[in-house]
Order: sequence, then C-alpha cells, then structure tokens
Amino acid sequence: MEHPAGESDDGSLRVDFDRRLTLEFHGSRITSDAGLLAYRELDDALGLSDLAGAALSECRRGKNTRHMLTGLLRQSVFGRLAGYEDVNDAERLAHDPAMRAVVDRTGLDRQAASTSQMGRFETEWLTSEANLAALADLSGAWIDRVHARRPQTTIVLDMDSSVSETHGMQEGSAYNGHYACTCYHPLFVFNQFGDLERCELRPGNVHSADGWRNVLEPVTARYRQTMKRRYFRGDAGYANPGIYEFLESEGYKYTIRLPANAVLQERIGWLLKRPVGRPPHAVRRYYASFSYQAASWTRSRRVVAKVEWHPGELYPRVGFIVTNMTRPPERVTLFYNQRGTAEQHIKEGKNAIVWTRLSCHRFAANAVRLQLHALAYNLANFLRTLTLPEAVSHWSMTTLRDRLVKIGAKIVRHGRSITFQMAEVMVSRGLFQHILDAIAALRPLPPARC
Repeated sequence: MEHPAGESDDGSLRVDFDRRLTLEFHGSRITSDAGLLAYRELDDALGLSDLAGAALSECRRGKNTRHMLTGLLRQSVFGRLAGYEDVNDAERLAHDPAMRAVVDRTGLDRQAASTSQMGRFETEWLTSEANLAALADLSGAWIDRVHARRPQTTIVLDMDSSVSETHGMQEGSAYNGHYACTCYHPLFVFNQFGDLERCELRPGNVHSADGWRNVLEPVTARYRQTMKRRYFRGDAGYANPGIYEFLESEGYKYTIRLPANAVLQERIGWLLKRPVGRPPHAVRRYYASFSYQAASWTRSRRVVAKVEWHPGELYPRVGFIVTNMTRPPERVTLFYNQRGTAEQHIKEGKNAIVWTRLSCHRFAANAVRLQLHALAYNLANFLRTLTLPEAVSHWSMTTLRDRLVKIGAKIVRHGRSITFQMAEVMVSRGLFQHILDAIAALRPLPPARC
C-alpha cells in the first residue's frame, strides 16, 4: 500500500446506494481513538508512566534512541486499551494523531514508534530479567498510587487462574486436561475494586496453585502496614495448608472452598437426608459449622458447610468452606460467593484487553505481553472506578472501549494550539467534562506557600 495511513489524497470514493455520498480518507487528520486522551489525562494526574520510566532500565545502545522509554511504554499500553494488541498494528498507529498525542508532548510533530521499534521494545528490551521483574511490580505500584489519592483501610484479595489458548509451538505451552486445550495457565490476584494486583504467566500444565507464593507474597507485603482489615478468597484449587498458614501469619481472614470428602460429608450427614414432606417450589438452604483437621494439616480449622435442595433434583448440592472468620455460616458463605467477581474481571481482561493474545514464540516475550496487558487493564479500571458518574458506573471495559475510546475526531491545527473536534454520538460533552473534572481532583495539591 503506497499510503498506508491515508495521508495523501488519492481521490474520493462513492457508493451506489446514494450517489450524493462521497468518501474521503484523511489518515493523519482524523482519528477513531480520541477517547484515549481521557486515559492519558488520568495517566498524567497519577504519574503512572513516570513510575514506569523510573523502574525500567535502559537497555538500548548507540545514538539511535529516538523514542523515549515512557513513550514506548505508553504506546504499548494505550494501543492495548484501544484494541490493538499486536505490535504489527504499529505500522498504522504510528500515523494516528490520537496515538501520537498520548505518546509525549512532541508526538503530533512526528510519528510514533514503528512496528520494528515496538517489536524490539517488547520482545528484546523488556524481556531482560530486571525489566520483567520491574514490569511485574508495576501494577502494584500503580495501585499504591491510586490508594495514595483515595486512602483505604480494607483490602480483599481474590486469587484465580485462567486459560490462554496457544496455537503454535510457543515455549511453555502444554495441554491442560481441565481446559481440554493447549494453553498457558496464568495466575491472577485482584482486589475488591477489580484492580489487578499481580499476575504471572505459567506453563499450561501446572496446577492452579502452582507458584502461588511468588504472586501472593509481594501483594501482602505491600499491605502489611497500610491495611487494618485484610481478607482473602480462593476456590478449591487453593485449598492448601501452606496457603492457610501463610495467610494466618500475615493476619488475613480467609474463605477458601474445600473439596468434599467422605469425612466432611459424614459430619453433616443429618443435612443430607431428604426432608420429610412434599418438596416446596423454592430452594431450601441449610448451614452447618464445625471443626475439622485433615491429615496434612498441623491443626484443626473451622469448616462451614452449605446444603441446598433444589426443586426437581434428587440429591442436594453441597459445598464446604475452610475459614478462620468468626461470622455466622450464612455470612461466611455470602462473603465467599462474592469471589465470583474475580471471574468477571478475568472475562473483561479477555474480552476488552485481549490479554489472551500471547502469540510470541519465547516464553519470556509472552510473559512481557501479559504484564503490558495487565497495565492496560488497570488503567482502564482506574478510569472506570475513579471518574465515571453514577449513571454510567455500570459500564464494562468493553463498553468503555466501544463508546469512550472509540470517539471519532478531526484534528485542526492553529498557530499555537491543536484542536480535536470530537464526535458527540455515544459520549456527550458533559460526560467527558465530568471525567476530566474527576481526574483533576486526583492531582496532588500544589505545595503551600510559606
């Protein structure tokens, strides 16, 4: 293609259904991602990219270092926010005015990084051991910056694993019987606001809890002195005495689903007998609480059981939860059930940020891609939880991408300013103004004069 960005006028096009309509293409004067400017404003207010620039190490050599470190990182993160998860997309994004504007202040005066530059940045530079470790810590550092603006006294951590299917000979990919596919098996820790505290890419055939300490311990270390009330939730994959002991030593209250066995079912045998009389049309729920010690445990712990009899079903549905909470069984179960939000966060990461796109051959390069996706996810979630008005606070990340990020705009240059003439179809001026005002309130106050 001679003019891939549409920067030259090759003549207008027409459509046959209405010959009055004329189609013109003006690549560097029109953008379909003007909403990225709101995310860039939030990035600037919280100083997120500056944290990244201070944490990452410069690995390039020679004089050809045209694009600054923070600009390359922004291009990686903001590209994923807009749905461009492949470095090949940089061929066209380098000309996009919105992308050039968010990279740095001089972005509109030159192109953003090319495909080859972004490829070297993500697959060579960031894959060094020091930079990969710094990337893994960045999500937590960004969340700490948010908590500094909005102080919290309670933290609830949800740990869960997921599947990222692979479709080639990627290093570390393996067949997973549970998911019935060849994949990677990443591990995630979220907080109650939906922020991704930390994640780690793992081979496809590892257990759900494999490497849990590498992911969980850095998160708990950050909250030892700042959070008065600390909680943890996990499904049956994390029913591990090592995890119980670790959480107890860290002062966490936890609820973890416990796989059923004959001993546990015997303890609630009286609840497993079908109730006498005609079954009602509503679900009947019964709870029990007792002390239990498995053979691999060093001491006994509290177990909460829930038994549900559903109309038309012959056998009850039974669930067990191991916990160190003292709440009534009904409240323990209700608190545990809220961990289902972690599955929704993972679903949003897959759909809106496409963090399952791990198509590099090297495992380290795919680990970098996952961390970059995590940063994009967190920036998107920060904007949703910190700036949206109540009327649209229910918007998912996919909705935000389709309605906010994908605002079309025409760029008009004046003598000393650049105007983005924004389309006002899905997002009104008032809503955009509310977002900018909320971001402005997050900026640190200027130092007081003596």
